[in-house]
Amino acid sequence: MKLSSRVNQIANSPTLAITAKAKALQEEGREIIGLGAGEPDFATPKHVKEAAIKAIEEGFTTYTATVGILELREAICDSCKEERGVDYNSNQVIVSSGAKSSLFNAIQALVEVGDEVILPAPYWVSYPEQIKFAGGIPVVVETSEDNSFKMTAKDLKEAITAKTKAVIINSPSNPTGAVYSKEELEEIAQVAIEEDIFVISDEIYRKISYSNKAVSIASLGEEIKDRTLIIDGVSKAYAMTGWRIGYAVGPEELIKAMGRLQSHSTSNANSIAQKASLAAIAGSQEATNKMLEAFEARRDLITDGINKITGITAVKPEGAFYLFANIKGLLGKTIDNEEIVDDYKFVELLLEKAGVATVPGSAFGMPGYIRLSYAASDEDLKEALNRINQFLS
Repeated sequence: MKLSSRVNQIANSPTLAITAKAKALQEEGREIIGLGAGEPDFATPKHVKEAAIKAIEEGFTTYTATVGILELREAICDSCKEERGVDYNSNQVIVSSGAKSSLFNAIQALVEVGDEVILPAPYWVSYPEQIKFAGGIPVVVETSEDNSFKMTAKDLKEAITAKTKAVIINSPSNPTGAVYSKEELEEIAQVAIEEDIFVISDEIYRKISYSNKAVSIASLGEEIKDRTLIIDGVSKAYAMTGWRIGYAVGPEELIKAMGRLQSHSTSNANSIAQKASLAAIAGSQEATNKMLEAFEARRDLITDGINKITGITAVKPEGAFYLFANIKGLLGKTIDNEEIVDDYKFVELLLEKAGVATVPGSAFGMPGYIRLSYAASDEDLKEALNRINQFLS
């Protein structure tokens, strides 16, 4: 069979590949500690589940508007006003089958063949693949560990060409947990305005930020708001990854275009999950706040533990639930007669020999690092740190 060139250029998701390999080893009877998947280990809040059950019992199981039910879109607008300080109306919101779907629709609606989209590295694994599928060109801007892996306004300006269409900002970041300050975003916004480029602001981890609270670039004035699309969803903040509800908020013209595309692809997102998401966004935030407290304690635990292991260092993340650890001090070393030639090899050995699943930094455009998710129990994190230390010893 001859497949399309579009789909042939798309790589498999390395994070999902690691998760699949870890599960295969578990099925063989191996005790694997999974620090690879980006998924909260908490239960969906009770009031959210009850809203879904009520929706089923009331027969809310038919098609909805392609862009999502009005109540949910209005609740998203209220949330944007209250938590971000930005005014939107329901026509500026689209609900999709996951934030990834919202992002895909946005890139398809914005990017022409040959358009360049700027990506600070390390980046989430799906960004470059979605850009390439649209016929665009990912332009990678390497960031520095010394600057907590954040792109500066100067970095952005230097990467812009006549073909630049947009830049993707992810704050808090997957995989580094970096959070851009208001001042940093103001400088980036000024460049975007001056150079007439669009901003896709992936804010899926916004609620999971610690002392340096995440700021939306769309909140920094009407000029930047008019050229910004916010991507968000319920998966991370409410432990609802499997419910598959994401959304985008931005200029009405773009939202309408995304709606036309969605009407011919997935159509509306799951009706019952929409009702559950309405309860999550408009209801009590107590469970989310408790989850944030737990993540902050785990962040401290894993960061301190990793930095005590010879050959590995890590900057303490300011948000999300990932630690991006530097393993360059281990490259070239030999363990069990196998040389650690790169981060892929290290991740492979760590999984097979120590039973700890992580993700190579190369998957995020930053070789010489690994990503560890601390969305796991304290006991599992302590045991994982012990196994990594023993493995390297």
